[in-house]
Amino acid sequence: MRFMKAADSRVTYAELQQWPDDGRRYELYDGEVIEVPAPFLRHQRVASHLMDVLRDYEERAGGLMVPAPFDIVFSEHNVVQPDVVYFKPERRHLLHDWDAGRAVPDLAVEVVSPSTEARDRGRKMDLLVRFGVPEYWIVDPARNLLEIYVLRGSAYELTIAADDRATVGSPTLTDLSFATSRVFAP
Repeated sequence: MRFMKAADSRVTYAELQQWPDDGRRYELYDGEVIEVPAPFLRHQRVASHLMDVLRDYEERAGGLMVPAPFDIVFSEHNVVQPDVVYFKPERRHLLHDWDAGRAVPDLAVEVVSPSTEARDRGRKMDLLVRFGVPEYWIVDPARNLLEIYVLRGSAYELTIAADDRATVGSPTLTDLSFATSRVFAP
């Protein structure tokens, strides 16, 4: 009796790169393809303000801020596109101008949308923990709320939850502090 070997139905990053450019964004979770929907206006405004904050920090401290779409390839079956990532100056050399990010960022930021919030707080957060991203921000533009999580062992710990009237500082990025009103401006 001959046995048939089951084909691996998981998609790899190499396979994903061969797909035709259809204008959509995709992430891989253990080889499962997830389409990332286009963000709405408020999401984009808040993400843009966050990029300004991190770009200013980049100019002061070095490092590198990279906005989406930018693939962070944790493994051939795990690829995400956070809204913004940041790499410290001493790790900037791990990025290459003509390649996806194949290094763990020091910070990953997600601006949640109704269609992405469950994944951003669930599967994506779990993946960031598994691959050791030290700091994760979840930004809720509907509630004007910024949550800062720090990796402690094998889980994220919520260290800061701030509304649009606070001044916050990063627990892991030296001298990064800002008024949250800047992020939630119209």
